[in-house]
Amino acid sequence: MRRSIIVMFLILHCLLAQAAGAAERGALFKVQGGGHTMYLFGTMHVGLPEFYPLEPQISGALAGASALALEIDPLQDPAAMAAAVQELGMVGSAGASEPGAPLKARLARALARAQIDPATAARFKPWMLATLLALTEYAAQGYRTDLAVDLYLAQQARAGKVPVIELESVRAQLGLFGRLSADQQWRYLEDSIDTIEAGKQDAEVRQIVDAWSHADQGALERIAEQAAQDQSVSGKFVQQVMIEERNGPLADKLAALLARQDKVVAAIGVLHLVGAHSVPKQLRARGITVERLY
Repeated sequence: MRRSIIVMFLILHCLLAQAAGAAERGALFKVQGGGHTMYLFGTMHVGLPEFYPLEPQISGALAGASALALEIDPLQDPAAMAAAVQELGMVGSAGASEPGAPLKARLARALARAQIDPATAARFKPWMLATLLALTEYAAQGYRTDLAVDLYLAQQARAGKVPVIELESVRAQLGLFGRLSADQQWRYLEDSIDTIEAGKQDAEVRQIVDAWSHADQGALERIAEQAAQDQSVSGKFVQQVMIEERNGPLADKLAALLARQDKVVAAIGVLHLVGAHSVPKQLRARGITVERLY
């Protein structure tokens, strides 16, 4: 009897462990049109070890996929990525404009906290420096770019010999920041320092990680609503340019991919899949059937 109880306990423990490892995360949509089916998955560009493995519905779809479509392929030629960053994210030989004295002092403190050499920082445009500070802060909180969901999917696709398709390019994404004037770039950087100093970045990333980790539709929609109400320079730029403006072209490319190819898995940032101008809504507006699975 005692042995039976122990065996039953071990079986139950294994089942619970498997269930925990197979929890629904992010957001998953089934997209259908023209006799073809696509799975559309919402990712995060940073990650934690406990994100993996992904639940069987998405991992199974990827295993049988004809292709994996990502915003950009994180495993592409690193030299091409570096060239795009150097061209679009770094200042020219003439150098960059200087921030005002108050921001200059705050920036020096932020660089010291992030352990970024000021001479190195001076080579980056303000928006790129804001990005580096944000990534350093994410890393300090335990969120790792080497565990990003899109990177994990790209690795899994290559292991399974699934072709990877890029919907955008690093150059196109970084080029959008060229819309910001010099003054707006410094304000963008100041906004980033504001959120770090106030602890808001920590709270915001924890909020979205928690919503993504539990596939919490309501929480993800509330995050989208909050982002749409942000009137800061950085908030409006991210919402209007980096998310909403890209949603239409992303929807167009996904619709074209669906029309010509079956069993594609597409994975883009989860914030593109929620909100008033989301990619799923734009696909529906194009006459495509979109079912939210979780």
